[in-house]
Amino acid sequence: MNSIEFAINMEIDGEKYYREQAEFNKDNSLNAVFLLLAEDENGHAKLLQNELKKMTYELSDNETPANVNNVFKDKGDFKNHFEEIPNQLDVYRMALQMEKDSIALYEKLLNEATDEQTKKLFGYLVKQEENHFKIFDNLITLVERPEEWVEDAEFGPREEY
Repeated sequence: MNSIEFAINMEIDGEKYYREQAEFNKDNSLNAVFLLLAEDENGHAKLLQNELKKMTYELSDNETPANVNNVFKDKGDFKNHFEEIPNQLDVYRMALQMEKDSIALYEKLLNEATDEQTKKLFGYLVKQEENHFKIFDNLITLVERPEEWVEDAEFGPREEY
């Protein structure tokens, strides 16, 4: 199995994982987030399959980060939404690690690429996976903050969120 075949399998596994998480979260806003990410992973697999077959493909802008923000817009207090979901933080951390591994793989493939089209593809995929990483990093922050922060003036200035 070459590096591109490995990357295709990784994207397919990522899509499956996100679809499973969407099903586990079908009763809350995270369902839409996981479905968006699953679709992204599916699209990445298709791009890689086209690269493997030396077929033409187009690298288009991705709207997932904006769509994720829209899913949570005006939803109110996040803590109440997540309390019913045991081990959700573990799911986010696992997804964060998957995205981190994807970034590392695509950076390696980018450095090994010899032609411009392949370099563009792997550069594009690095950016896509970095966007996914930011999504999960933000979700982890949103879930952890209510537990960590003390809202009291005596503790000084706090970062906006």
